[in-house]
Amino acid sequence: MNRRSALNLTAITALWLALLPPAAVAQQNTLKDQLVGTWAFVSGVETHKDGTKTTDLWGPNPRGLFILTSNGRFSFMISRSDLPKFASNNSEQGTPDEYKAVMQGIIAYIGTWSVDEASKILTTNNEAGSFPNFVGRSQKRNITSLTEDELKYTNPTTSNGAVVEGVWKRVK
Repeated sequence: MNRRSALNLTAITALWLALLPPAAVAQQNTLKDQLVGTWAFVSGVETHKDGTKTTDLWGPNPRGLFILTSNGRFSFMISRSDLPKFASNNSEQGTPDEYKAVMQGIIAYIGTWSVDEASKILTTNNEAGSFPNFVGRSQKRNITSLTEDELKYTNPTTSNGAVVEGVWKRVK
């Protein structure tokens, strides 16, 4: 192929890619590729076995990050924004009520993650975390919706037996 033919082919390919709708280009990425990044917590709705829902699971203005790296590592944390400050100003000298509020107001894990492209199930393998009973275990989240800017999933494996619908926005 001569130089002029190569330039023409390059120009045609570039034009073709530029004219493709954004959705067609995004479809070329795997589900894993689309999940990689940092996500900020928006909301969590907990549905209990009796059908009742808790919409303020993490109180007013919760904060959280879900970081999924391309090499299969993750960090996950959600915290209430209204956690009490310790009167002693020392993390090792909290009252039983202060410790209880913190334990009930924060969830955090680190470990590895993978995704099943066909079933759209995100699996986290917890290596350490704030709830020791989940350390060494896997959790599955069913991805219900994923766009460039928003991730929605259901988590059917909570410690209290409820199903949580989580919503996250991509951090840019």
